[in-house]
Amino acid sequence: MAQEELLKDLRRRMDGALEVLRKEFGGLRTGRASTSLLEPVQVNAYGGMVPLNQVASVNVPEPRMISVQVWDRGVVKAVDKAIREAGLGLNPQTEGQVIRVPIPELNEERRRELTRVAAKYAEQARVSVRNVRRDGIEALRRLEKDGEISQDEHRKLDREVQQLTDDHIKRIDETLAQKDKEILQV
Repeated sequence: MAQEELLKDLRRRMDGALEVLRKEFGGLRTGRASTSLLEPVQVNAYGGMVPLNQVASVNVPEPRMISVQVWDRGVVKAVDKAIREAGLGLNPQTEGQVIRVPIPELNEERRRELTRVAAKYAEQARVSVRNVRRDGIEALRRLEKDGEISQDEHRKLDREVQQLTDDHIKRIDETLAQKDKEILQV
């Protein structure tokens, strides 16, 4: 019974990594500005890294502009720096506590840059899935060591965990290929 629970938990965690990837890809809008574009931005504020939406409100007043209203005047520079260094190719302009982020027109260079960002997100998802696999294999070793499963069951479940991992990696690659195609369309 513990084996089914373990596999269900591993599948749920791997699905979670895929869902995070889809959300990150949702932030890579190809044509219009979107608040989700800034979701992955982490700001160094209040003694740690916090998500941008915890220190500011993000709006889209125009199709090619994102407006970031920072709540605390002391964090404005940190927010500006975080947006610049997020690897999104954005150049924010600060006006008091409001940071305007113009979204550049998608030229060929910008499209290639977005595909690199998408590839980085996909690699992070692959690493997450592999980490879940590692946790699953360690749990199987513990179950075998504790005598809860036999060596044959361990090998069988090991293959199932590997198959689950391969399926999720394939889905990540397919999602990346689809996003690249979407980005590179002119």
